[in-house]
Amino acid sequence: MRRSSTDETPYRRSPSLDSKAGSPRGHYNGEQEPRGGLFGFGFRAAPGPQTAKAGYGTAQGRKYVVFYLDLSFIFLLELRRCRMAEGCMRALRYAMVFFNLLFWLGGCGILGVGVWLSVTQGNFATLSSSLPSLSAANVLIAVGTIIMVIGCLGCVGAVKESRPLLLSFFILLLVIFLLEILSIILCFAYQNQIDQYAQSDLKKGLQLFGTEGNIGLTNAWSIVQTDFRCCGVTNHTDWFEVYNATRVPDSCCLEYSDNCGLENPGTWWTAPCYERVKGWLQENLVALWIFALCTALTQILGLVFSMTLFCQAVKVETFYA
Repeated sequence: MRRSSTDETPYRRSPSLDSKAGSPRGHYNGEQEPRGGLFGFGFRAAPGPQTAKAGYGTAQGRKYVVFYLDLSFIFLLELRRCRMAEGCMRALRYAMVFFNLLFWLGGCGILGVGVWLSVTQGNFATLSSSLPSLSAANVLIAVGTIIMVIGCLGCVGAVKESRPLLLSFFILLLVIFLLEILSIILCFAYQNQIDQYAQSDLKKGLQLFGTEGNIGLTNAWSIVQTDFRCCGVTNHTDWFEVYNATRVPDSCCLEYSDNCGLENPGTWWTAPCYERVKGWLQENLVALWIFALCTALTQILGLVFSMTLFCQAVKVETFYA
C-alpha cells in the first residue's frame, strides 16, 4: 500500500542552506533528534559534495575562498620575485667573472711585455737619476702583477662566492682607486713644484749619459731626442755642462751621423725635450681623459659588483646558519 507524503517517517531531510540560521538541524518524530544520532551512536554522516559545494556559497565560505586566492597570488609574486633576483645575481656573477678574467689576461700581457723589455733592453727608459729603478720594464712588471692579483681575486671570489676573497678584492680595488684620485689631486695642486723638481732631476740624469752601467738612461735619452726632435731638458745648452764643451750627443743632430754633435750648432735640434713631451701629452689630453674615465668606471663597477655579491653571500650564510 502506498504511503501518503503526510505520513510520518523516521527519516527526515536535512535542512537546506537557504534555511534560517536559527532553524533546528532536524526532528525525530516531531521532536529534536537525539544527541547520539539516529541509532544512538555519536557519529554523523559526512556532508555530500552538493552540501560542501553549497557551503562555499555562504558569506563565510566566500571569505575563505578570497583568502586562499590572495594567499596564492602573494605566493606566486614572491616566487617570481625570488626567481628574478636569482637570475639577476647569476647574471651579475657571470659578468664579474668575465670582466675579471679579461683583467687577469690583460695583466698577464702587461707582465709579459715588462719581462721582455727587462731581458732584451735592460733598464729601458730610465730617465731619472734619483729613481733608477723607475724604468718602463719595472713599471710594466709591477702594474701587470697587481692587475693579475686583483683579477684573480675577483674571478675566484665570484665563482666560489667566497666572502674573504670578495672582501679582499673590494679593499684592494678601493685602495688603488683612492690612490689614483689622490695622485690626480696632488698633480693639479702642486703642478709648478712638480715641474721644477722633474726638470732638476732630469738635468742630474744627464750627468750619467754615456757612463758605464747606465746604458738604459743613455738609450732612453737618445730615443726621446730623436723621436721628439729636441735636445736637452730645457735647452740644448744643458749638454754643455755635461761635456764641459760646446757639444751635444749625436741624437740631437738634424741629420744623424757620427760625431755630428761636434759640428756647427745650426745642425742641432734646439727645442727643449721637457716642453716637447709636455706638449705631446697636452695634445693627447682628450684620449688620456677618456682612458682615465673608462678605468675609473670599470673600477667603480668592480666595487659595486663585489660588494653586492659579498652582501648576498652574507645573507645566504645568515639564512642557513
